[in-house]
Amino acid sequence: MQDIARDLNVSVVTVSKALRHQGSISVATRNRVLQRARELNYQMNWVARSLVTRRTYTIGLLLPDFQHPFFAEIAKAVAETVRPRGYHVIISYFEEDPELEATEVESLVARQVDGLIVASAQTPESGLFQNIRQRKIPFVLIDRPIAGSRVSFVGTDNEALGRLATEHLIAQGCQRIAHLRGPAGLGIAAARMAGYRKALAKHKLSMPTEYVVEARYDDDMGFRGMQRLLGRKPPPDGVVCYNDPVAIGAMKAILAAGLNVPRDIAIIGAGNVHYSDLLAVPLTTVDQGATLIGDQASEILLQQISSKRTLRPKAILIKPRLVIRKSTARQPPEVSSSIII
Repeated sequence: MQDIARDLNVSVVTVSKALRHQGSISVATRNRVLQRARELNYQMNWVARSLVTRRTYTIGLLLPDFQHPFFAEIAKAVAETVRPRGYHVIISYFEEDPELEATEVESLVARQVDGLIVASAQTPESGLFQNIRQRKIPFVLIDRPIAGSRVSFVGTDNEALGRLATEHLIAQGCQRIAHLRGPAGLGIAAARMAGYRKALAKHKLSMPTEYVVEARYDDDMGFRGMQRLLGRKPPPDGVVCYNDPVAIGAMKAILAAGLNVPRDIAIIGAGNVHYSDLLAVPLTTVDQGATLIGDQASEILLQQISSKRTLRPKAILIKPRLVIRKSTARQPPEVSSSIII
């Protein structure tokens, strides 16, 4: 840094700010410093820097699934938010296994990450995050709140999601609306089912209990769950699905049975994964605001890391947004709601 400062006739402090993409220096000066650093093949010594600053400039991101595009979008948003501040992201996943999640948390803490962002599978009885808080490690929960925990959280209003999806099918003329629900014991699955039931009650529609079938997370279980629903007498004419992969599995089962989507059965998912509009029958879905979740969680965590005092927890619920496509197109499209925080 002294070489660059001497060559460009600027201070070492200015060079440091430019290399860290921080501080109030002009774009021209920053570009001159970065160009000279490239010419000298300058590489940051992160170990030395962490000894001086007592930070590693790394953030741990724990996700239950790498394959689901919803979590991939969150990871992308986190990286894009923290990178300009000089931070790097270490991503780990735990396959929906709470014990593996606890092991991965400990591993990241041992690597001295400056903070954690977690889509957790822990139960309210778990002491994992109480332990992390006692060790004064900043963290933010995303997507899945833990009941009774006073920690920062960013996620979707899942009851509103279930209600919005169900009311859309009602608006399309569906009268026998089933639900392929998420895993039993998962709070957000219960919240979406609560929204489904409240929407039915509001419109005085009563569904038998056998119209609710657990389909967990993926398309295979969605396929099997839909096969069970097709055996009901009468079968449903609309299905609210826990997420988009489950909805895709449901559509496969309907088409394999020689039925039509949406004429015979309308399908709606959740997540608005990037391929939802590329299917043979483009999927109506509810957008959860994955990019906003990653961005807002990152901002909260960076505030916690930089603060010299303990900040009060923040809770941000993102309003779900309806994205209408062919899989429910029985009536003229309604106006989609907007995402707000």
